[in-house]
Amino acid sequence: MGLRSMIDTYRHMRIKNKLSILITLIIALSLTFTIITQQYVFSIYDGQIYEKSSSVLNLSSTAIETELKRLQQLSYRIMSEEQVQDWLTSLKKNPSDYDRLIISQYLIDRLISYSGEEPYLYSIQIMDASGNDHEGGNILKMDEDRKKQVKAVAADGMGENRWIYPDSKDPALIITREIRSFHKTNFDLDYLGTLVIRINIDKIVRDIAPEEGDVMIVSDGSVIFPREPSFDWSRIAKPKDAVKGYEIQQIDDKEYFIAQIQSHNTGWTYLNITPFNQIFDRIVFIKEMVVFVFIAIFAVVILLGIRFSIGLTRPIDELMIRMKLAEKGNFEEANLFPSGGQVAMNEIGLLQRSFRFMIERINTLIQENYANRLLLKETEFKALQSQINPHFLYNTLESINWMAKVNKQAKISEMVEALAYLLRHSVDLKEPIIPLSEEIDIVRSYVTIQKIRFEERLVFKLDVPDELMGRSIPKLTLQPLMENAIHYALESTIEPCEISIRGWSTEEGIFLAVEDTGPGIPRGIIERLRSGEVTTKGKGIGLLNIDDRIKLAFGETYGIRVDETVEHGARVILILPKGLEE
Repeated sequence: MGLRSMIDTYRHMRIKNKLSILITLIIALSLTFTIITQQYVFSIYDGQIYEKSSSVLNLSSTAIETELKRLQQLSYRIMSEEQVQDWLTSLKKNPSDYDRLIISQYLIDRLISYSGEEPYLYSIQIMDASGNDHEGGNILKMDEDRKKQVKAVAADGMGENRWIYPDSKDPALIITREIRSFHKTNFDLDYLGTLVIRINIDKIVRDIAPEEGDVMIVSDGSVIFPREPSFDWSRIAKPKDAVKGYEIQQIDDKEYFIAQIQSHNTGWTYLNITPFNQIFDRIVFIKEMVVFVFIAIFAVVILLGIRFSIGLTRPIDELMIRMKLAEKGNFEEANLFPSGGQVAMNEIGLLQRSFRFMIERINTLIQENYANRLLLKETEFKALQSQINPHFLYNTLESINWMAKVNKQAKISEMVEALAYLLRHSVDLKEPIIPLSEEIDIVRSYVTIQKIRFEERLVFKLDVPDELMGRSIPKLTLQPLMENAIHYALESTIEPCEISIRGWSTEEGIFLAVEDTGPGIPRGIIERLRSGEVTTKGKGIGLLNIDDRIKLAFGETYGIRVDETVEHGARVILILPKGLEE
């Protein structure tokens, strides 16, 4: 019964309460899922960072080992070089001072050549069998105790490489080995000298090691790098998981991320010691910030959801009130919505607009019913009156024509007859689409009037094939073009002006061109007229009117085109369909 009662309560809730509960539930579930997913993703991310740090240390240690191996091979190349063997053998035989000086210079030049090829070397030094030094590179003079130490370490290697680690006196990592005689003619392995190669281990580590954390290189209790360590490496425990090679350890109440790798070649231990807070403070901060941000978003979304539900249902409540007023027949008050801003263009806003338009329409129909009847009678009266005025005008023109003939004024009679014909066809709107032959007759009447006015200054030519005379054309299409040509081409000059009408037919349609020899038409006039960039000064029928009537009669494919290719004068072309359809 409890669950059923809750369902019934929810079913009868107002829409805004339902929306508020639904939005709260959706946001709460989304927030919970997001926080759980975020914690899981961060745990994977932490593991990947640990593994990446260990992998970077592994790659760095491998690169350092590779560089040191290459320098070890360099020591073998120097020791085994035939010329070096010959020079050291000659020095062992106690030559003259001059020969010793020459051989020593050869040997030094060779060592300088080797050291110059290697960016990670301080110097290369050979102590010959007589105890003399031959050095090349950034030389550090060794005292007798240091020499004895180096020779002892080299002798202990019995010809193999031995390492001497940096100390307070010398920052270099030293490779040393004895040079024995193994000339192809004398393979007695006699002692010829001791080779000392001083390596800039600081530069190698700086170029190769990772930037994060402190890198240490340790061997048998001795710190190879850095020379003055800031961390007691003996306090670092080996990782419990040797496979991973990293662990978070707490030393002096501070957490450190420590990655360790032991070299199989040299036996050295490489460590990368990074304060945990240094690399993970931001991640912890991001984790906490994400939680707080989601809580803030939850609160903001809940408030916005409540506001949204109220904003969604308020217009519905107002619409219901107006509908009740309309139901009672109170259309005036039903149409008075609160003026608190524009109506939103959503579904509810459109519903309100439609309701208002419906109320306005009903009210308008009621109020205009009587007015429409009065307007109908007034229109009938004006129609009868408009029929009287042209009839009176025609009778007057007939009287003028009769008087002109009586007084033998042929020009006046011809002009009046042309004007009467022109007016009769202009006023008659029963046939908006007429044959081309009738439109040509209207043009001829207009030209007759203008010829009397301009005499020999107006030269009119007509070249339209007879097979086109039966084609349909909107009334008063060519005559306004003739009027424009006379106005803009003839009236503006005192020279004779030729105006012609030509017609031809192609597969695309019928073409009628009105041409004149006047000053021409500006480019793009049709587009500029349509955009309102320019306005016409005439009071008759303009180009846009003719173009619109042709398009309305026959379609968008047809209309007026101003030929802008002509060099002199103007050419306006009418494009009409080949058929007679209207």
